[in-house]
Amino acid sequence: MENLTPLFIALTGAAVVLQAGILTAMYLAMRKSTTRMEELATEVKTKALPALETAQAVLTDLRPNLQVITENLAETTTLVRAQVERVDATVNDVVDRARLQIIRGDELLTRTLDRVEATSEIVHKTVVSPVRQVSGIIQGVTASIEFLLGSRGRKNGGSRDARRPVPQDEMFI
Repeated sequence: MENLTPLFIALTGAAVVLQAGILTAMYLAMRKSTTRMEELATEVKTKALPALETAQAVLTDLRPNLQVITENLAETTTLVRAQVERVDATVNDVVDRARLQIIRGDELLTRTLDRVEATSEIVHKTVVSPVRQVSGIIQGVTASIEFLLGSRGRKNGGSRDARRPVPQDEMFI
């Protein structure tokens, strides 16, 4: 075992040297990465920050305009709503008036038709019925005269039905 001690010491020394090399490589890689990160941060500061500052300035300048636009939009919405309500009221008024006029027209037409019907009944009672009665009386007188003259009427003109081609009922339709 004594012969192995220098071997273990040599192996341990080699491992320590290897670890020191790895740590040195890691240090150099971190230093290189840090340098690159600092360069990127500087580049971002030089390029992106002015753009962000410009955007912030634009937003700061636009804020009052956006507030005015928002206020105008709210006012316009209120005015449009009021106008729509006025138009709605006007349309409802027109519809109501039209409905009333239609009802009045219907009542007028109904009254007119009722009057025409009443007039028709009055004309029938005052003109047609008396004419029929007079016609009936004339027919009765004619029939009685024919009966009284009996034989003479048959010789000259034939029977009563032969002389009258159109029945009396068809005269007053």
